[in-house]
Amino acid sequence: MAGITNAAFRVVCRDVQGDEQGTEQGDVRGGVHGDARRDAREGARGGAHGDDHGDVQHAAASHPGWGVPGPRVPGVVDAAGLYVCEMITTRALVERNVKTMRMIRFAPGESPRSIQLYGVDPDTVGRAVKMIVDEDLADHIDLNFGCPVPKVTRRGGGSALPYKRNLLRRILRNAVANAGALPVTIKMRTGIDDDHLTYLDAGRIAQEEGVAAVALHARTARQHYGGTADWSHIARLKETVTQIPVLGNGDIWCADDAMRMVAQTGCDGVVVGRGCLGRPWLFRDLRNAFNGSAERARPALGEVAEVMIRHLEALVGTLGSERSAVVDFRKHVGWYLKGFTVGAELRRELTSVESVDEFRRVTNNLDQGQPWPPNTDTPRGKSGERSKVLLPEGWLDDPDDGVVSEESDVSGG
Repeated sequence: MAGITNAAFRVVCRDVQGDEQGTEQGDVRGGVHGDARRDAREGARGGAHGDDHGDVQHAAASHPGWGVPGPRVPGVVDAAGLYVCEMITTRALVERNVKTMRMIRFAPGESPRSIQLYGVDPDTVGRAVKMIVDEDLADHIDLNFGCPVPKVTRRGGGSALPYKRNLLRRILRNAVANAGALPVTIKMRTGIDDDHLTYLDAGRIAQEEGVAAVALHARTARQHYGGTADWSHIARLKETVTQIPVLGNGDIWCADDAMRMVAQTGCDGVVVGRGCLGRPWLFRDLRNAFNGSAERARPALGEVAEVMIRHLEALVGTLGSERSAVVDFRKHVGWYLKGFTVGAELRRELTSVESVDEFRRVTNNLDQGQPWPPNTDTPRGKSGERSKVLLPEGWLDDPDDGVVSEESDVSGG
């Protein structure tokens, strides 16, 4: 998630999760043990204990990061989980763009270090992967074929690219060939729109080219973040791609949603993006769920305020400027406070402070003991569909032509 899953957010997610193996970030993905997946299915049929939402016993993960306990993505996901950095353009990486090089910096102790790449040129992707390996920049590489934003799809990248099957194969082949021992995974959508679904072919190609795991956001590019994710596509992909883990993504707002997804689709784990906005403790819930525990984080408003301050302080170090951190954090305030009773004037103060000390002072005016609000495991962040997907001219004429578009030199979604 561009502008969200930087080192500061990854550190907070790790710390709140209570992980002892380092600090990491945001799109988290993970797997499920066979027994846990079976328990999840039984839970969906009423055979597992749980709350009214069906507290099925199994595993999940997320995309600012990946993973919590469960079936592992070989060489990537262990019990510590995996958090992935913001999307990096391969051209910007090989050209050593200053902003991009800053974005791939990891906090001390982050492990495994995971970089997500976006590219449309097989040669450039290969060079970027080789650079990561040669310079020891990361421990895992994720290739983004799911981004639906116009500035990406109009160049044939993100969720537009899998339509070009031969181009996709060349990119994956170059990436895997240059990755050495580093695992390469991909994230994708179901297709461009309902008339141009691509995920089954893309999954087969990924498996054939040696990709370690595939993650599917069960929406089309045209859906953007609107409507409801169709989890049945995840089930179909799992039936089609049988030799590597399949991870599901879309509408995971709490750990119980993840449990239901695994139960319904048989996927090996889940990817979480928007679900962790203002909810870094979601990853602790996911780990508990994977381990068969019904315990869920329900922090009071005072505890939430403490996490907000830690996040803001971490942003100062990541961005190198208190002013920049305070401004950047403003978008997080509403996500953290969602569902709590906080007056409009106090919210305005929290989004207009000029320093960390001032933010800390204003949070003292919050009702520290206000309990966790019910019914807040609902959509956060972007929403809404697009009337159309912006594509390069003639992009849909031939899915096999292997055309290469000009790649952006600016990182971020």
